[in-house]
Amino acid sequence: MATREMNIKIWGVICILVIAAWLLGSVTHAVAVKGEELIYKANGVVLKGYLAYDDAVAGKRPGVLVVHDWWGPGEFVRDRARELAKLGYTAFAADMYGEAKEATNPDEAGKLSGEVGKNPPMMKARFDAAKDVLGKHPSVDPKRIAAIGYSFGGRVVLEMARQGSNLAGVVVFWGSLSTERPAQKGMVKAKVLVLNAMDDPWVPAEQVKQFKAEMDAAGVDYKVIDYPKTKHGFSRPDADSRARKFNLPLAYDADADRKSWAEMGAFFNMLFRK
Repeated sequence: MATREMNIKIWGVICILVIAAWLLGSVTHAVAVKGEELIYKANGVVLKGYLAYDDAVAGKRPGVLVVHDWWGPGEFVRDRARELAKLGYTAFAADMYGEAKEATNPDEAGKLSGEVGKNPPMMKARFDAAKDVLGKHPSVDPKRIAAIGYSFGGRVVLEMARQGSNLAGVVVFWGSLSTERPAQKGMVKAKVLVLNAMDDPWVPAEQVKQFKAEMDAAGVDYKVIDYPKTKHGFSRPDADSRARKFNLPLAYDADADRKSWAEMGAFFNMLFRK
């Protein structure tokens, strides 16, 4: 009996040690995701980005640019950069406004995004500056870079693809699909994934239809996924509070957020053959 009790105690200790080791491993891996504030410039304008990577991952890996929505480069895109780092990428949350400005209301957001959106050379210069920073990071393979963007940021990454930016792929989350400079046949190098909110008044069905016609005419490798009964901002957990505060057609949708992120992950796995 004493031997049996001793064996039970020993087994209990072993189980505790195994669980402790697993927990320690989980904590260690979480801590391995590093975040760095990086200052860079485009045409003399100071830009402040945020880079995230897992230093437990050996060797060079694909890089992913993350372009913010019209609210600016805040915690939302930084969190997305960290989540990308957990997937094994080095991610850089770019600053398209300068000095990491963040809008506090729709008027400010419209002004800031408009200044960049209506100035294609500025947009390209700031995007290219961020892409250069990411590509030069020691953890990144500069030949394997993709970009994702939210709303205004989705428009940015799509415009860069239309202009022939050397990207493996771009992912648009609830972003505007219209353009004054349609893609030209043979110009677009990147594969394109659009994750669209079907009940988004800012991206009506006719705009989606025109986008598909544009992509088909230009011979682009693209895919559009529509999420039924979803609104603009379905990935942002704070979308509902902003909708109430500013009377905007925004809404968070946890299911669409999860599914769209999984689609992005599968898209990147295909691009980079992980």
